[in-house]
Amino acid sequence: MASERKGGIPLYHQIFLVLRDEILSGQRPYDSPVPTEFEVGEQFGVSRITARRALDELALEGLVERRRRTGTRVIYRSPAKPIEADIDQAVESLIAFGRNTSVQVLEITRDLADPLIASRLQVAEGAGVIRAVRLRQFDDAPLGEITSWLPERFAKLADRSTLTNTPMLELLRGAGVKIGGAQQTIEARVADPNLAERLAIAPLAPVLRVERLVEDDANRPVLLTVANYRADRYRISLDLHTGSRIVPDIH
Repeated sequence: MASERKGGIPLYHQIFLVLRDEILSGQRPYDSPVPTEFEVGEQFGVSRITARRALDELALEGLVERRRRTGTRVIYRSPAKPIEADIDQAVESLIAFGRNTSVQVLEITRDLADPLIASRLQVAEGAGVIRAVRLRQFDDAPLGEITSWLPERFAKLADRSTLTNTPMLELLRGAGVKIGGAQQTIEARVADPNLAERLAIAPLAPVLRVERLVEDDANRPVLLTVANYRADRYRISLDLHTGSRIVPDIH
């Protein structure tokens, strides 16, 4: 980050948004250390004054506690409680949603799993994982940006043409994977300038962040997906009757 503003947003606030999202998503759990002013400055290419303002903003939001000798630590605890839903119905709804929207594949790479991805996919740190970034569209307008990670054994599924035309859950089922369960978290966020540009919305406009970890019938993670959807075009309906299901919808 070389300038003091991007998309009209001060640099320190852009850094705050990145670190805040890492905390709220659980990437930086309760009582974990936060980078020092020097480390933040090195990571984002900014001055220590800018880094200090970003960390101070985190403290003002009640997400971290800053102490002179012990450094800055996360004090945020997630209040989320899980709601159970029928996995088979949820998978069918997600596949149908995928078929009713179009996809542009932006990137497919083979990455080395960082500590967070390795933990979520239950692979060794530094192991090969497949990362796919897609832009989902509806009526020729951006709906959401989706980033997915797969264990390397599913590399043959990550074909640009295939991912353009077939939902990833359907590809996994076609490869013989029996979906046994999933954990999903839905949070309200604001779009940083880069995401806002890709989704054709204003910087700091609201988005719905959906994180989903899918497991097979042996409880092995097979897919991690993080999606950011435009809040003005996407919603999730929850049927609270017996056999509850979660249904994504476009409006």
